Amino acid sequence: MSTASTRLPEGRYGRSSDERADHKLRIAGAVLGALLLALMGYFAYHYVGQNKISAEVISFEQEKDAVKVHLEVRKDSGASGYCTLRSQAESGAEVGRADFRFDGDATRIDRVVTLRTTSPGTTAELLGCHAD
Repeated sequence: MSTASTRLPEGRYGRSSDERADHKLRIAGAVLGALLLALMGYFAYHYVGQNKISAEVISFEQEKDAVKVHLEVRKDSGASGYCTLRSQAESGAEVGRADFRFDGDATRIDRVVTLRTTSPGTTAELLGCHAD
């Protein structure tokens, strides 16, 4: 006595609906992944590539009513903009903030700037630089 199988022979009638759904999900995932990668590249280019002015604090010196900051600025030739510096007291309170402008054709500028404070400042922090 033999028993009859109720299953269809594999591969005889094409893909099952689960295989088709898996294939569509893989394609959708690949497309979404490519779009996400392109979007990240776009934002990275505009953040890094379009920033025409950057700077770093080399050193600073505390005084009674000011902080002298040695600032190194790198920028595109002919670009102009400003960098914002701040100083904080020992308690963490902000005691001074100022913008310093940089323009001209030089691509690298070393300058000591004086940031006036309301009380003795213990830090000199570069908050950022912005091109005009």
